[in-house]
Amino acid sequence: MPKFPKNQLLVCLAAALLSACATPQRSQTKTPHVPVTELYGTLAPMASDAVYFVLTDRFVNGDPSNDQRDQGVIDGSRALATFDRPTPGGPPGASDNVGYMGGDFRGLLDHASYIRDLGFGAVWLTPIVDNPDQAFTGGAPVAWKGSFTDGGKTGYHGYWGVNFFKLDEHLPSADLDFRGLTAGLKQYGLKTVLDIVANHGSPAFSMPSDQPKFGEIYDEQGRLIADHQNLPGEQLDPKNNPLHRFYAAKKAELAQLSDTDEDNPEVLAYFTRAYLQWIDQGADAFRIDTIRHMKHSFWRDFSAGIRAKHPGFFMFGESFDYQAEVIALHTRPENGGVSVLDFPLKAAFEQTFAKSGSYVQLDRALYLENGPYQNPYELMSFYDNHDMPRFAGTDRDFINAHNFLFTARGIPVLYYGSEVGFMRGTAEHEGNRNYFGAEGLRTAPAHPIYQALRSIARQRAASIALQRGLQLNLLMRQDQAAFLRVYQHDGVAQTALVLLNKSEQAASIELDARVPPGNWQEAGRDITLQTGQGLEVPANGVRVLLSTAPITDPVLLATLKGRMY
Repeated sequence: MPKFPKNQLLVCLAAALLSACATPQRSQTKTPHVPVTELYGTLAPMASDAVYFVLTDRFVNGDPSNDQRDQGVIDGSRALATFDRPTPGGPPGASDNVGYMGGDFRGLLDHASYIRDLGFGAVWLTPIVDNPDQAFTGGAPVAWKGSFTDGGKTGYHGYWGVNFFKLDEHLPSADLDFRGLTAGLKQYGLKTVLDIVANHGSPAFSMPSDQPKFGEIYDEQGRLIADHQNLPGEQLDPKNNPLHRFYAAKKAELAQLSDTDEDNPEVLAYFTRAYLQWIDQGADAFRIDTIRHMKHSFWRDFSAGIRAKHPGFFMFGESFDYQAEVIALHTRPENGGVSVLDFPLKAAFEQTFAKSGSYVQLDRALYLENGPYQNPYELMSFYDNHDMPRFAGTDRDFINAHNFLFTARGIPVLYYGSEVGFMRGTAEHEGNRNYFGAEGLRTAPAHPIYQALRSIARQRAASIALQRGLQLNLLMRQDQAAFLRVYQHDGVAQTALVLLNKSEQAASIELDARVPPGNWQEAGRDITLQTGQGLEVPANGVRVLLSTAPITDPVLLATLKGRMY
């Protein structure tokens, strides 16, 4: 049984208490069960849950006993020590670190109520598998604002896997393993999204002398099954050296990372077994790292292996490309049928909110009809993450971005700390991945970004239309936007009318003929709408009105039916 925070009075022992501790509750739209025309964007279960992304080591240190502060210390020298390695070269007062900082499962679970109360239904964790136990001595020395400079860096981020069946020792506590973490998060109403890697392991060559674990992979019995032996990929000899078979005998695509051989059936079998294990321990969904660096056929077969035992298991990939036609290929059933992080929409977010652009730019990136995606409503919407500079907006830019992110199509993803504009504008090796900590969480609720985010995120968590409804844009101009989200399925009907204003002055938005007149609700208040009526939206504000009346206008019904995927 997972250990919960000491100040929690009860641990949700009954359904009534569970409901109380897992606020805000998921959407509970109740309407008379009457026949309605089927209208929805997606029925995927994951669509109900906005995702809070934590780089686990940088979130909260809940258990100092697992910090491994002397790991990598040799004969008293800390040259290869893995804990607390400040990045050299920064200006006075600036901070970045390429060593472990102590964040762990205990810190995450102890603050699960913070994430749930903010309006999220899922937590995305960086990889949890075992990483090397020393700082890397190869590659270019890590430097302030450096890119692909890994010399002196550690596997604090989790992406340098060595044994994909084994937990990294920095994460669990004596009374809290991964199974306990996922069970504990579920007590708070939070799903677990696990970050997985299959296309590469740890840095594998260019070391002055070979280091333990680097370039090596072990199986579930702890046996060494692959070893780069400190050789660049083009010097590997898989035909004559069994330890080279797991790797691709070619030049490395990403820094000095070891590339797995996607054409080797052993590689597919290994990763399928490994990640099925973590599903058995409670993972609810996967985020697939560097998906574009392996063939579609690998992910087709991997997805088939996962879903053979877990039908409908949700996965989304990171295909770091801003061309919708390119990343959309991953969403096709013949290529594995996985969702993707929506990079084209991310680019539109930056232009619209951080650079004072128009909502028209977002309109184009939504691909609501006749687009390349299998289903755009299942894409993961975001504006920054750990691999790029954090969003560089003002407080009101963050607020306006969140108002759109949590009302428009797609599943919202928020990088930890963005609820207060943490380290805004900084890139990796510049503070993008800095430690947030319990103090950051304690003070966050006073921040205006946090307060506005909590309001709109909780509205999404309570509205099935915002989670799954078809989107019909009514107005998209420089500073104002209006759209409908329509959900009608299995006798349940809900329509959301969303009005957005990112200008510095209040604005009146006139309702066009496609907005069904009649009774609506806003924040528990009844409102009667009429065609052509103007509704005022505050500066840098959002209004969400809800109706449970089924759509009956034949023209609007035809338009919406034509947009279903």
